[in-house]
Amino acid sequence: MKIAAVSSILLRIPAKPKGPPAQLGGRSFTGLDVLLVKVETDEGVTGWGEAFGHESIRGTKATLESLVAPLFIGRDPTDINRLMGEMMQKVHIYGRSGAAVYALSGIDIALWDIAGKRAGLPLFQLLGGSAREMPAYASLARYTDPKLVGQVAAMAVAEGYRYVKLHEIDVPQVKAAREAIGPENELILDTNCPWTVAKALDMAAALAPYRLHWLEEPVWPPENHEGLARVRATGAILAAGENAAGLHDFRHMFEKGAIDIAQPSVTKIGGITEMRKIIALAEAFGVRLVPHNAYFGAGSIASLHIVASLPAETVYERLYVDLEAYPFGDWQKAPGGKVRVPEGPGLGCDPDMAVVERFRVTPDVAIR
Repeated sequence: MKIAAVSSILLRIPAKPKGPPAQLGGRSFTGLDVLLVKVETDEGVTGWGEAFGHESIRGTKATLESLVAPLFIGRDPTDINRLMGEMMQKVHIYGRSGAAVYALSGIDIALWDIAGKRAGLPLFQLLGGSAREMPAYASLARYTDPKLVGQVAAMAVAEGYRYVKLHEIDVPQVKAAREAIGPENELILDTNCPWTVAKALDMAAALAPYRLHWLEEPVWPPENHEGLARVRATGAILAAGENAAGLHDFRHMFEKGAIDIAQPSVTKIGGITEMRKIIALAEAFGVRLVPHNAYFGAGSIASLHIVASLPAETVYERLYVDLEAYPFGDWQKAPGGKVRVPEGPGLGCDPDMAVVERFRVTPDVAIR
């Protein structure tokens, strides 16, 4: 079997956060960009992946088509470990994170989809897991107004979520959310790297009364692992990793004792192949792993399988937004705050091509 073609499809899907207008990633939130990656073989087996991008997604698409995809044509898609190791080395000159690695991530996910389809097994079984229902956490947009934060947090709990994550950066919003969801539900705070170490230390103390399940990325820059370790030493439960540049970055975090919870993103760090290495390393260091998943392409489905394969029950991140349509249908929804993993071969489901054609931004370019 050989790889015959690699292409990417850019989708722009209208979406809105629950409740009033809000921000996501510092921008007004009106929709989601999704970069699907399609790998076709000469034996008719097709795999689907997703490469990271958000606002930089066109750069990822261009890098995939011009630089990364041509390297895979004619190669054996079943030799994943050897192939991805070679490709990581070939593109390292362009950075150990960024568009080239994002593109590799999308292709790698597609290769694992192909592997599962050839074996007739769902990905979670290939990874050593079992099908089950898993808790999801509602990952809220940033609302700023404490009253709105409380209202939306309460809305998520009313829908069945028992874990709620905020993207706020001050105490009044956290206080409002805790009062809204009560003591029996878990509250998470993702601050997106806003503070110096000194400020983060002060904020960790101020936030302590609200019993955060974890405090996420409180220090700028994200690679200041020594600073994270200082904040963690106060007793705060720290999570980080969505901005980490692969296995070596996580190893440094673990060696510095920087975090309690690792958050690798399968669409950013090199796909499932790199994710497996990080999972093993986290287990060796006694660090809990909760994949980062702010996506609605094949990466969200791959994340379902990864969560299902982990040795301990783990919560699944689900952006608390409504999409006009879902590329992978009901598998991307979380009724009652729960998700289930598809049980078909590979990822267990292919994208709905009617949705793909409806929201396609530009024609895909197939590299052959």
